[in-house]
Amino acid sequence: MADNQPIFILPEGYKRQIGKDAQRTNIMAAKIVAETIRTTLGPKGMDKMLVDTLGDVVITNDGVTILKEMEIEHPAAKMMVEIAETQEEEVGDGTTTAVILAGELLKRAEDLLDQEIHPTIIAHGFEMAADKAAEVLDKIAIKVDPEDTEMLEKIVKTAMTGKGSVAIREKLNQIIVTAVKEVAEKTEEGILIDIDNIKLEKKTGGGVGDTELIKGITIDKERVHSEMPKVVKDAKILVIEAPLEAKETDSDTQIRINTPEQLKAFIEEEERQLREMVEKIKSIGANVVFCQKGIDDIAQHFLAKEGIYACRRVKRSDIEKLAKATGAKIVSNIEDISENDLGFAGLVEEKKIAGEAMTFVRNCKNPKAVTILIRGGTEHVVDEVERAIQDAIGDLAAVLENSKIVAGGGAPEIEVAREIRKFAASLGGREQLAAQAFADAMESIPRTLAENAGLDPIDMLVNLKAAHEEGKIWAGIDIHNGKIIDMLEADVIEPLKVKTQAIKSASEVAIMILRIDDVIAAGKLSKDNSQPQGGMPGM
Repeated sequence: MADNQPIFILPEGYKRQIGKDAQRTNIMAAKIVAETIRTTLGPKGMDKMLVDTLGDVVITNDGVTILKEMEIEHPAAKMMVEIAETQEEEVGDGTTTAVILAGELLKRAEDLLDQEIHPTIIAHGFEMAADKAAEVLDKIAIKVDPEDTEMLEKIVKTAMTGKGSVAIREKLNQIIVTAVKEVAEKTEEGILIDIDNIKLEKKTGGGVGDTELIKGITIDKERVHSEMPKVVKDAKILVIEAPLEAKETDSDTQIRINTPEQLKAFIEEEERQLREMVEKIKSIGANVVFCQKGIDDIAQHFLAKEGIYACRRVKRSDIEKLAKATGAKIVSNIEDISENDLGFAGLVEEKKIAGEAMTFVRNCKNPKAVTILIRGGTEHVVDEVERAIQDAIGDLAAVLENSKIVAGGGAPEIEVAREIRKFAASLGGREQLAAQAFADAMESIPRTLAENAGLDPIDMLVNLKAAHEEGKIWAGIDIHNGKIIDMLEADVIEPLKVKTQAIKSASEVAIMILRIDDVIAAGKLSKDNSQPQGGMPGM
């Protein structure tokens, strides 16, 4: 056997990037993603218009929405999208901040790589700096009382800034605070908030000012029979997951009917069963029925005769929210129902919104599920208001569960950068340079805020650092007047969790991308994206 026999480990035509090339490409891809959404940061941030192949348009300045809608192919860039998604799931806000930070960290890391500093050392320095940042934020954070409605409204106001007009925002702020407080549940561990209990229902038409909070639930269904009452006051509500239909026979049973009398008897028996069901519902005092399954035509007629309002084929998620909002029990067998299973609402009514009939269940006594009905002149406006409300709800939930806040406007980032620089000086070895690079990256947030507001970023940063050196922890950029002011007094307030989560996610992804020194892609990628195992798109 010849000694010079070639050894094939990878297929012919494969692509591979090793060492610095791999790092450069990955860092470049991540930086491009960060640069793309950088201009959307802050109240003066710009919007993006995303157009898909069908011509559908989304207009937004919400970081996670932009990244989800973009068709990102490069594997390192996809990791940046994951940062935004994690931030969205954990807190609901701060997605742009997290992605910009990750991009900046990688940009600074690139300079260190040029100075022949090993990626592992940079990663270690970043890790230590991120821990220090969390510690500093925790130290300067302010504890808030969850009952302090005024403070909660300030948090929502900050989250909603830059989205919609000021007059409308005041109304939206109150709606959001009330909604979150309604669904908050006190437990031994503290306050728990399940954001899913706040239903956001969108209807085009009217203006954003027509948005309203319904202490109860809206259901996209109309009453099943035109003879039923349109409005029911002091509603006693039965929520049932079984169909209101005559009992079906077993699947393999045959019924033979030979004479007209037998057919008549059969139909009468079905009617009797349905009449009994309705009698049973009436006997426990129910005057509204929400059914997850179907309601037989004859049963509809009987319910209408008794003046009972009914909806059928209600979504399971709505059935569960109804039970939470009205205190009803979800019943699966009509024969076992009793008065204790009923829920209560001050009003159940059918109303037409934007040409579609909907059922409103309002004025529940102690609703653990509520609905915000979002209105707006066009679909794009309604969608963007919904995104803004989701961010604000996430912020509020984070504050109520964690009870800690920081000011905004770039103040916490500058304070963290200042403390990390001090900390870096105490480190031996080259990690010191990585920690300093981390501090520089933190400053990118206030710099971007200033740039997006059309201010001079260098002047702003110099003045900002000077104020922090004088011990003004909450000094930040007033982007409207281009001055340095106390952000706490200016009511620019954000949850601590938004900042800590953003730093955590950004540093972890930056470290992960830094540690990749070999990118191997399959050579035979077919054009239709149905790639073989191990293939990497976008290389």
